[in-house]
Amino acid sequence: MTQFAVPEPKRPTVPVEGSSAVFPVRRILCVGRNYAAHRAEMGGDDREPPFFFSKPADAVVPPGEDAPYPPATANLHHEIELVVALGEGGKVFGYAAGVDLTRRDLQAKAKDKGQPWDAAKGFDASAPISAIRRGTAPHGRITLSVNGQVRQDALIADMIWNVDEILTEAAKLWRLEAGDLIFTGTPEGVGPLVRGDRVEGEVEGAGRLSFTVTG
Repeated sequence: MTQFAVPEPKRPTVPVEGSSAVFPVRRILCVGRNYAAHRAEMGGDDREPPFFFSKPADAVVPPGEDAPYPPATANLHHEIELVVALGEGGKVFGYAAGVDLTRRDLQAKAKDKGQPWDAAKGFDASAPISAIRRGTAPHGRITLSVNGQVRQDALIADMIWNVDEILTEAAKLWRLEAGDLIFTGTPEGVGPLVRGDRVEGEVEGAGRLSFTVTG
């Protein structure tokens, strides 16, 4: 029996819709600028190959839990995304709705200095997610509202790189395995959140999530 030198960390999990089973999170990969309008609002305008960044597995905020406002930022942003959950052999297991929370001010500073985005993207509780839903790839709307006001509203079909293309590109860089979550990018309309905001998001055919930004 293995003896751990320190207490073994709890493995993050996400519920599977309609099941008592849970999905164990191995890692989180994220795609940047995968909607044309969002790419334009962030300063790009072409179909470059998808680029990736990552979040730690324990960034996940399971359904029903709230997200604390993180330290070291004065400009926290929401980004609603279709999430792909991978099963055995790196094949698609299911889909979910997720929010990529971003310390936008730290990201801007990192961009200016050519530094990595870890502090801007990979902080604690930066990946709220819905339960994972089995089924075919969704093609409906992707929306997010804050305190009842719609901020992001687009179609999954607006993605520059579709799910199959994203998986193909990711597999060139990593060994995709069961437990991986891939956030596939956000449409236009990203914006700031403050303490007390109620966030509600939906990816039609994949799931809904809601959480409050706590102080």
